[in-house]
Amino acid sequence: MKTEKLNYFLPPELIAQSPLDVRSDSRLLVMNRSAGDVSDCRFSSLGDFLSPGDCLVLNDTKVPPARFFARRTTGGKLEGLFLTATADGVWTAYLKGIRKLKAGDEFYLKDRHKADFCKAVLLEKTGQGRCRFRIKTDADAQTVLDEIGFPPLPPYIKRDDDPAVAAEDKQRYQTVYARQTGAVAAPTAGLHFTELLIEQLKLAGIRFAFITLHVGAGTFKPVTADNLKDHKIHREQFSINRENAAIINASKNEGGRIIPVGTTSTRVLETVADGSRIEAAAGTTELFIMPGYQFKIIDAMITNFHLPKSTLLALVAAFAGLENILAAYQHAIEQRYRFYSYGDAMLIV
Repeated sequence: MKTEKLNYFLPPELIAQSPLDVRSDSRLLVMNRSAGDVSDCRFSSLGDFLSPGDCLVLNDTKVPPARFFARRTTGGKLEGLFLTATADGVWTAYLKGIRKLKAGDEFYLKDRHKADFCKAVLLEKTGQGRCRFRIKTDADAQTVLDEIGFPPLPPYIKRDDDPAVAAEDKQRYQTVYARQTGAVAAPTAGLHFTELLIEQLKLAGIRFAFITLHVGAGTFKPVTADNLKDHKIHREQFSINRENAAIINASKNEGGRIIPVGTTSTRVLETVADGSRIEAAAGTTELFIMPGYQFKIIDAMITNFHLPKSTLLALVAAFAGLENILAAYQHAIEQRYRFYSYGDAMLIV
C-alpha cells in the first residue's frame, strides 16, 4: 500500500494545544464501519453506545516527566527526552543542541525553575539524536526527573519551559487510571475518561480490563517509506496478567464486545490473541497493523484522530476501512473537531 493514501490536509488551527476543562466534554464522532455513517455527540454520552457485558480495555501505562532542559557550559540551550537509565546514573536520551558537544564535555541539567540542578558528562552520541551521558548526582532517575522534568508532549503541541503550564500538563497529559510508569507518550484515547464516567459505566454493566503498553519514542516517528510495508515499526513493552485476560475472555464468551481504548490497547490484544481468546503474557510487540490485516479479537475501538501518513492512522484504517476513515476525518474537519493528543475522540463500531 502506498503511504500517500494515508495523507489528508488538516488546517493547523484544529491541532488542539490544550485540554478542555472537563475531560469528558470532548466531542465523540461515532462511526458505523459497516454502513460508513457517522454521528456527532460528546464523550460523556459514551454509555449510550455500549451494552451490558461489553468490555473496555484500557492501557494503564504512566508517563513520567521525561522532557527536560539543560545548558552547555558556554550557555547554549539543550532540550532532552529521557529514555532509560542505569543504576549507576548513565542516562540514554534524545538531546537537541548537542552538535557542538563531544565525548567528555560537561553540561548542566536545569530544574523547572531554570536553575542548575546537577552536572552531566557526555559519554557518546549513538545516532539519530540519541546520546548517553552520566549525571553527577547520587539521586536516581525518578528523583531527578521529579525535580527537572516536564511532561513529554508531542512536538505539535507547542510548549516552552513555563512551570505553571507544565503543572497543568502534568495532570492532564495522563489518564486518570495510569499506574505503571514507563511510557514517553500518553495513550491519548484514554484522556477523555473521568473517574465519574468510569463509575457510571461500571454501574451500567460495562466491564473494564487493563493492559500495559509502554508507548515508546518511536510512536512519533513519521512514515517516510513510499510503501507502508517498508516502514520499520517501533518495538514496545507490554504485559497483560491472568486476571485481566480472564475478564476479557469472559466478556467474549458471554457475547460482549471487546473494545480497546486506543491503538496501544489494540496492538496488545491482537498480539496476545489466540483465536478469539486472550492469553496472559508479557514481552515486546512489533505488530504493524495496516489495511489488509485480519483482526482476531476486537469488536469496536475508541481512538483519537491521528496524524497523516502515520502507523496509527494505518491501524484505524485497517479496522474501519480506509475510505470510511478518510471520509470521517473530512467530516470532523468540516465540523471543526479538535485533533491529536489533546483533541476529540472517535468510537468505531
